[in-house]
Amino acid sequence: MKPCHSCQSVIDEYILDKQLENLRDLTVDDFNVCADCATIVDDACVECGGAVYVPRGESITPDYCPACRSDLIERTGHDPGWTCDTIST
Repeated sequence: MKPCHSCQSVIDEYILDKQLENLRDLTVDDFNVCADCATIVDDACVECGGAVYVPRGESITPDYCPACRSDLIERTGHDPGWTCDTIST
C-alpha cells in the first residue's frame, strides 16, 4: 500500500475507487492521494460534463477532467492545462 503524497496516510484503495467512480477510465492507480485528500466535483468538465478531480488545498476547480485533457492533448498536440480561458458557446 502506498502513502498519500499529501498527508502521508495509507491509501485505502476501496474508498478511493468508490470516490473516483464519476471520473471515467480512471482508477486508484492513477492517483497518489487518499480519499480524504481527493475532492471530486460532479458535472464540472466543459468537454464531457463529467466529474473533475480537485487536489486538496486548491481553490480553483479544473475545467477539464483528466480523461478529456488527455484526449485534447492527443487530438491537438497542445496541452490545454486544467482550466480554459473562455468556454465556447
